[in-house]
Amino acid sequence: MKNLFKIIVIGILSAFVATGCQKAPTQEVTDAQAKVEAVTTADTQTYAADELAQLQADMNVALEEIKVQDEKWFGNFDNAKVMLSDLGASAENIATIAAQRKEEAKTAAVNAQIEALTAIESAKALVDQAPTGKETKADIEMFKMDISGLEESLAGLQSSIDTEKYSEALDSANIIKERASSISNEITLALEKVKSKKK
Repeated sequence: MKNLFKIIVIGILSAFVATGCQKAPTQEVTDAQAKVEAVTTADTQTYAADELAQLQADMNVALEEIKVQDEKWFGNFDNAKVMLSDLGASAENIATIAAQRKEEAKTAAVNAQIEALTAIESAKALVDQAPTGKETKADIEMFKMDISGLEESLAGLQSSIDTEKYSEALDSANIIKERASSISNEITLALEKVKSKKK
């Protein structure tokens, strides 16, 4: 009977000791931190900033959980290990999201560039059609200078695309397109005035 009691006591103590001696998941922390650092790039900071901030917040929560359990006599790190494991999957997902959004931004910038170029060509065609009388000569020269300036700005737009500054390129393209369209409208109005006078 005494032997049975000893076996039970030893078993209970062994269980407590095993639980109490559970070590903090230092390797898992190192691995998770490495994944967070690896995914913290210029692309993710630009195209997945919210998701990246959440990932870093989740990392802090996991570290806090480890700290809480480490201060306990019988700390349990199972929950922290799950959190750290989930961070790896989240990091991979963020990289995918950033890559997708970057490609979408590139497409938008390139399409806007094409639209800006088309708007400039339309404005140039209208200038060529404009009558070169005394009343319109000064306006036409001004329009030509404006269009020339817009054409020069296309180089900066292309440079933004080449250096993957797609948001900057998109803004520049929209400004160019709007100005070129405005010139076209002004020329159209001028042409209509000339036609009305001839009537």
